[in-house]
Amino acid sequence: MRRVDRRTSAFPLYDYGIECDGVFGPTEPVGGKPNPQAGDMDVAKLTSLGTDWGQFNVEKYATLGPDLLISNMFPAPDLWYVPQESRKKIEALAPSVGISVARTSLLNPLKRTAELAEALGADLKAKKVTDARARFDKAVETLRAAAAANKGLKVMAITGDNEQFYVAVPDSYVDLNYYKDLGVEFVEGKKSDEWGFWEFLSWENADRYHADLIMVDNRSSAMSAEQLAAKATWGQLPAVAAGQTVPWAMEERFSYAGYAPVLERLAEAVGRRRSCPREGL
Repeated sequence: MRRVDRRTSAFPLYDYGIECDGVFGPTEPVGGKPNPQAGDMDVAKLTSLGTDWGQFNVEKYATLGPDLLISNMFPAPDLWYVPQESRKKIEALAPSVGISVARTSLLNPLKRTAELAEALGADLKAKKVTDARARFDKAVETLRAAAAANKGLKVMAITGDNEQFYVAVPDSYVDLNYYKDLGVEFVEGKKSDEWGFWEFLSWENADRYHADLIMVDNRSSAMSAEQLAAKATWGQLPAVAAGQTVPWAMEERFSYAGYAPVLERLAEAVGRRRSCPREGL
């Protein structure tokens, strides 16, 4: 079977031993290093149909003779990174599968990805697979314990661009949604548009919410540490001034192998962070 996947579908399936022939979506290196979401996959060996939003080379896709197209849905029912203007042409070439990765618990796309991998021939009882699940389950309990030991610690997930500062609406993101279930206390951004993923703030109002720990979008398209530092209000945030930030893998691959280290890092960050004084106190 010849498969083409969006990178956040290709990478987790590879953790189960399922390979693909083509990929679309950002796969470029991050910070001069291989894209961390790729895991052990060598993306250089895959046919890329486009890396930017709106890029999907339909002609190149057709030459692959695909049997199946897989992507995430963020939100459902549209396949993420599949352009609406060429959707019908793409759908006519092969069936597609979408995994919902918004407004639900992280456990759901993890389970769905494992089920899809099994349907494609993966052995879910293979040692590599069961070891990854055991590591994930252990990381879950470690994060749960860290959150319980640090009640009241406020965590804020953010991204930004040159014009605006964005505070995440936790329930809209599968990872943040699940971390809340484990006891992590989040700043609750308010929905600024119909999509409901972010609260949009000007950089002058970046201090609207108090946070003791800030999770910073680590996508290749996100602002770099240097670009954030150039924003005066960024460095004035108590958590930033205290060095209490952690990368937010908001597009991590949806496999137990992918998320186990993510939960471990967050548990470590929550466990060692301290409450920051509120401004004016």
